[in-house]
Amino acid sequence: MAKSTLSFVCQNCGAAYNRWQGKCDSCGEWNTLAEEDTTGSVPVSIRSKRKGRTFALESLSGKTQDAPRLSSGMTELDRVTGGGFVRGSVLLVGGDPGIGKSTLLTQATSMMARAGHRAVYISGEEAVAQVRLRAERLGLADAPVQLASETSVEDIVSTLSEGAVPRLIVIDSIQTMWTDTVESAPGTVTQVRASAQALIRFAKKTGAAIILVGHVTKDGQIAGPRVVEHMVDAVLSFEGEGSQQFRILRSVKNRFGATDEIGVFEMTGLGLREVTNPSELFLSERELGSPGTAVFAGIEGTRPVLVELQALVAPTSLGTPRRAVVGWDPSRLSMVLAVLEAHCGVKLSGHDVYLNVAGGLRIQEPAADLAAAAALVSSLVNAPLPTDAVYFGEISLSGAIRPVAQTPARLKEALKLGFGRAILPESARGDGGGDAGLALNSVGNLTTLVAEIAARGTPRGGRREPGGDQSGSRGTDAAEKNATPARFRRETS
Repeated sequence: MAKSTLSFVCQNCGAAYNRWQGKCDSCGEWNTLAEEDTTGSVPVSIRSKRKGRTFALESLSGKTQDAPRLSSGMTELDRVTGGGFVRGSVLLVGGDPGIGKSTLLTQATSMMARAGHRAVYISGEEAVAQVRLRAERLGLADAPVQLASETSVEDIVSTLSEGAVPRLIVIDSIQTMWTDTVESAPGTVTQVRASAQALIRFAKKTGAAIILVGHVTKDGQIAGPRVVEHMVDAVLSFEGEGSQQFRILRSVKNRFGATDEIGVFEMTGLGLREVTNPSELFLSERELGSPGTAVFAGIEGTRPVLVELQALVAPTSLGTPRRAVVGWDPSRLSMVLAVLEAHCGVKLSGHDVYLNVAGGLRIQEPAADLAAAAALVSSLVNAPLPTDAVYFGEISLSGAIRPVAQTPARLKEALKLGFGRAILPESARGDGGGDAGLALNSVGNLTTLVAEIAARGTPRGGRREPGGDQSGSRGTDAAEKNATPARFRRETS
């Protein structure tokens, strides 16, 4: 018998060490090393030592066919996957606990089963009765989905190999699976990697599409070894806030489609409802005429999305002002604030800055710089922005407004939702000339936009009345002086 070999494996990144240590040198996490037996169940001395077989090599030229796809019955899910599930593909879906991963996959398997395809749902966390209760709540109890509660990968593969090949298999979740080939507890790096590899081999051999559900860490990353994300064909992230009814399915990796597509769902009492027009949904509760709000015309994949950016700039007595942002990159906010102060004379060192993306959407493209800057200046000088205007453009470190991609799609979506004007980079003005009825206000430098907004600013608390109290007048003048940037301050007689 071969001698058992013990190794200490990091449960966060998968790095292996020959002795225990408190900190992983690879990922920098503390107390993540666990003892595992890295010796396989079959001794090396009795393993087969066959010769490698030869295989044919082909050239790059030749006929290629598009991968056949199978629609899930959910338009938003098909959009993210690239048009449907590819035969033999393996998808990894991750998300926070309670976000709705099991609900989404239960609806997808039920729709495919009703369409006449064999769909199997295997849960390693819930009993069959619990899955049935969810299906009854969603009104899907009559769907011919095959259920099972099992965690052994060998038993799962043996059972699914009998009869017709399933078109869709859901494994919920991969962290609960275990295989006999390794001697480790379920959920460890070795078990997750080996279980995923066995299921991927089964998918490639039979042509069945498999969806693996993965847990996430406190940082939002999928738990387990990062190599699993490299092994699968697509990685989908299910995002959303617990207090919001909106859920966003985002493609992080996709070998058969785009990697920047999103699908928008709304959580209801009967499950997830697809949102075909997310722009109208995100702007449904918009407050008109309020300072510090700007509408951003963004692009998520091939879909234009209009969302509201909310900013609040408030004076602070602290030595270090607070900078808080939700739904946007904090580094981009810091850069925009630095450009406003360095090139536009907007002094924000004595103000707290809060920025929020309404609706729970997370924006990643730099085209939101112009809308964020407009919202910040609007809140600072107490000047409401035009309610029929949309903003998009990237701000450079010199204060210039740089053009962004897919300008016609952004303008078309704004026109469809009833907006009358668009503030966009000067070099992109000619891209949307065909949209009649939409006025285009081009901006070449951020200083010009800040001057226009500051000219409409009013002091908080009202204007000075003739013959009023002089002390109150001095207070109002001081408020106007603090609210308006120095280089755009209007002189009053």
